Amino acid sequence: MNTAKLIGIILIAAGAIGLVYGSFSYTKNTEAVKLGPLELSVKEKETVNVPVWAGVGAIVIGAVLLVMGGKKG
Repeated sequence: MNTAKLIGIILIAAGAIGLVYGSFSYTKNTEAVKLGPLELSVKEKETVNVPVWAGVGAIVIGAVLLVMGGKKG
């Protein structure tokens, strides 16, 4: 299996996951106050939305790479 086919499979999988879940979230630690030996930190939950066009685009580009990856020019 060559590199183009592998990248195509990865893009198709990532696009499908992006369409199924639609968003992902992560927790970010920020330092709010530091006063001498006393520290106060805040955990913030951030959410990133994955646009539908990005998921569909990844699937289309992955399919093109998968089909064209096997052809030698």
